[in-house]
Amino acid sequence: MRKLFLLNLIITGVLALQSDFLYAQKKATGNADALKTTALNDVQSQYDLYKKTEQQIWSYAEVGYKEYKSSHLLQQVLRDNGFTVDSGVAEMPTAFVATYGSGKPVIGILAEFDALPGLSQDTSPEKHPRPDMKEVNAGHGCGHHLFGTASVAAGVELKKLIETGKLKGTIKVYGCPAEEGGSGKVYLVRAGLFNGVDVVMHWHPGDRNAVNAGRSMANISAKFRFHGISAHAAASPEKGRSAVDAVEAMDNMVNMMREHIPSSTRIHYIITNGGKAPNVVPDFGEVYYYVRNQDREIVRSVFERVVNAAKGAALGTGTTMDYEITGGVYDLLPNMVLSEAMYKNLVKVGGVTYTAAEEAYAKKIQTSFDFKAPDVEAASKIDSLKADTSGEGFGSTDVADVSWTVPTVGLSTATWVPGTPAHSWQAVAAGGMEIGAKGMINAAKAIVLTGIDLFTQPALIGKATAEFNRAKGAGFQYRPMLGDRKPALNYRD
Repeated sequence: MRKLFLLNLIITGVLALQSDFLYAQKKATGNADALKTTALNDVQSQYDLYKKTEQQIWSYAEVGYKEYKSSHLLQQVLRDNGFTVDSGVAEMPTAFVATYGSGKPVIGILAEFDALPGLSQDTSPEKHPRPDMKEVNAGHGCGHHLFGTASVAAGVELKKLIETGKLKGTIKVYGCPAEEGGSGKVYLVRAGLFNGVDVVMHWHPGDRNAVNAGRSMANISAKFRFHGISAHAAASPEKGRSAVDAVEAMDNMVNMMREHIPSSTRIHYIITNGGKAPNVVPDFGEVYYYVRNQDREIVRSVFERVVNAAKGAALGTGTTMDYEITGGVYDLLPNMVLSEAMYKNLVKVGGVTYTAAEEAYAKKIQTSFDFKAPDVEAASKIDSLKADTSGEGFGSTDVADVSWTVPTVGLSTATWVPGTPAHSWQAVAAGGMEIGAKGMINAAKAIVLTGIDLFTQPALIGKATAEFNRAKGAGFQYRPMLGDRKPALNYRD
């Protein structure tokens, strides 16, 4: 009889504990939902301020490692909102880390702000370079003016919740220069600036709304420089050795090599210096190469062969060659636990709704495409979440190196007209319009909502970390693709 009494007592205690746990869980969920509602309204109320900020950065259009005004503006917004800002970190003048709060969890948000060379464009739906950008032909063809601003906006909102005691922990906003080929985040990783961070969030402008649970391509980029001997091309050509002949010989060898490398590999190049006058044998020539594959060891191997082609070109043309690795990034490591959490919040935020005027603008831009574009209503929809294991990748990003250092999650929102390719004048144009600002504010909201989940659900971070550790593998050691070189601060020169 006594045993039965004790058993009933134990069962009653367990049920009581379970009830208390469920009540606490329900209360925490209710509190988080209330915080999310407040945060959504507050972010939206700051729309005009953040639109003004991103428009200023759009107008600056500063290329990698030269983003002085853009970086300063974002830092000032963060300082004005109570963040402590360390600038010029990791030997990069335009990089910064802004911090607010204390203790765990530590949540990081990535912010980018570099533009692309050769993409000057006004907001017209037809190709029309900005008249004020003749000397500096650049534009935000990847939307990083929106990227940086939304990330700062999200950081500020989470800071407000910490400041008022509604959340506990630390928020960090990372100012990341030179994503476009300069690999700025690699230097932040290498400097240990993500040590102790629990989760990192990021986003990217695009032509659709989606959580990115896919992979990317590892990448090594380098400039190959050939040195020859000048001579009169008609009177004494035998006395000259053409550096541009060496560039062309290298390019020809690499192009023949394409048949004998893994088909998933991408190699692109541009001749950045091809001589100055036809009647002068050029004593200098330069070509800029990218090598990509999802398998970073294949990238390393193919790049060695590209280097050998350069050496052979120099030998065959009687010139000399040197090269500089300007960038190098890993393949992105996705995290499905975090992706699922962020996806739910993106669905809650929703897509972008165009006005009649914006719809007309969008359709006008689509007439410039030489392919069939999606319906403009695609901007209002959310893509389904799925892990991309196709092996195709979707370009390269230095976010990848962060993702092998700390659990990382990202999304994209429709800041461009559906069908718009990145790195295009069409992306620059829409990014300077209300269309871009609407997508930007949606990204900020989705990051804030996901941040609230991370601050209020320790188990979510635990699950994401467990997946992260499994995916990396026990023997993983980070080895930067660009080695131990210092930041290539003048790679855009």
